[in-house]
Parts: sequence; structure tokens; C-alpha cells
Amino acid sequence: MTRRISWTLLAVLVLAQICYPLTTGATRAGLTVATVVLGWLLSVGHALLSRGPRVAAALVAVATGGGFAIEAIGVATGVPFGSYDYSGELGPKLAGVPLIIPLAWTWMAWPAWLAAVRLTGGAGATAGRWVGRIALATVGLAAWDLFLDPQMVAEGYWVWRDATPALPGLPGIPVSNYLGWLLFAVLMMSALRPLAGPTVEHTDRRDHPMVALYLWTYFSSILAHAVFLDLPASALWGAAGMSVTAVPLAVTLLRARRGRDSVFGDHQPHRTGVDATR
Repeated sequence: MTRRISWTLLAVLVLAQICYPLTTGATRAGLTVATVVLGWLLSVGHALLSRGPRVAAALVAVATGGGFAIEAIGVATGVPFGSYDYSGELGPKLAGVPLIIPLAWTWMAWPAWLAAVRLTGGAGATAGRWVGRIALATVGLAAWDLFLDPQMVAEGYWVWRDATPALPGLPGIPVSNYLGWLLFAVLMMSALRPLAGPTVEHTDRRDHPMVALYLWTYFSSILAHAVFLDLPASALWGAAGMSVTAVPLAVTLLRARRGRDSVFGDHQPHRTGVDATR
């Protein structure tokens, strides 16, 4: 049941993202809001169905609640991202923050966490493995903004008052924004396990839709920015940043699949005589 619901929501999300480059103006803004809401429902719903209410509540607390708090502070003070303002195109605001913004943090925080767990092993992690897990999850989430911010700024959904210094090829967005994402992401990922409990220390087949979501986000963002959105610099920066988590994840999954195929192949019965001719 968990996988069926998650795969269905993922399919609808993918369809919405495919339609994004085909729309403009208010239609595109509405599709952006719908996509974020779908992503939030997918991640929170998966956390709830696969691991129970404690995990879902912890995810909402640290990612949705924490995301809103840090964004409200950022809009009011300029810390830690830099000074910026949201337009009115992303729906209703509270404290100057569109309500869908913290939903976006949640949407990608959960698959980034599960990707890091998949890469660093299961429960009972050593201190070194724990640090590696937090680092991978942090970069896995924060690097997504190398795609997201250039795309949203190009659409006029928010604007920076002082966009210097900026990364080469990404004008209009200060480096402080990406550093702020890293800071908040490491705090979020560090808080998730203590609040959520031990069930978030392992992955299994139920998590395949979340792994697919993470890899889809990576590869589709590269394609969209490079080909459809005319944002080649963010395609390169995002590809490099998210590759820290996405590429090892893809390689690990491919190796695991080849290993399973090899095991099944080694146990195929050898047929001879009449049976071999059927």
C-alpha cells in the first residue's frame, strides 16, 4: 500500500514537472505551487505510511516548521541568506513568506535523508558514519538550491536586494544564500534522527519511490535547465553540487541490481536433454 500510493503521487508530480516548461505566466506560477504541494504530500505521506506518525511529525516539525521559521527570520533580518523579498505570485504569505516555501524544504529533505542513509548503512552507525550521513544529507538537500534559486529568480518569484558576491554564471543570487541553505540543512538533518527515532536509520523496498524522486530531481533538473529553461550555468552548478549524493546513490543502486541479477543467474537450473529444447 505504501509503495503504491507513493508511486502514484510521484507519477503525478513528474507529470506536473514535465508540464512546467510548457506553461507561462500565472499558469506556470500555479503549477509551481501545485508541484510543491504534491512534493510535500509525497514526502510526508511516505514518512507516515512507512514509519508512522512520530517520523512524519518530526519531519514536519524540523523541515516545515523549521523552514518557515528560518525563512521568516531571513525575510525580516537578511540572516542567514541575505536580504530578499518574495513576490505575490506564489500564493498567500505569512510574515512575508509564501506558505509553500517551507513545504519545498520538506519535499526534498526526506528523500535527501533516505539517500544518505542508503549510502552510509543502517542502524548502529559509528560516529564517523553518523557524521558522513549528516554531511551527505546536508549537501544532498542544500545543493538542490543551485537549481531552484536561479530558476525561481528568473521567474521573478523572489528578488535579492544585494546579490553580490555571486557564483560565476549565476547573477542575481548572493553566495550567502547557498551558505545559509547549508547552515539550515545541517541543523535540520542533525535534529531529524533524535526527534524521529531509530526507524529512520535504515531503508528498505518501501523507500524506492523516495530514492526515485531524488534521482529524478537530479537528472531532470540538469536536462530542464540546460535545454528547456535556458539556464546552462545553473545546470552545471546543480549537476556538480547534487552529484555528491546523487551519483554515489545511482552507482550503489546499479551495483545492487547487478548483484541480485548475478545471484539469480547463478541459481538458474541447467536444463539438458528434452527440457533444454523447449
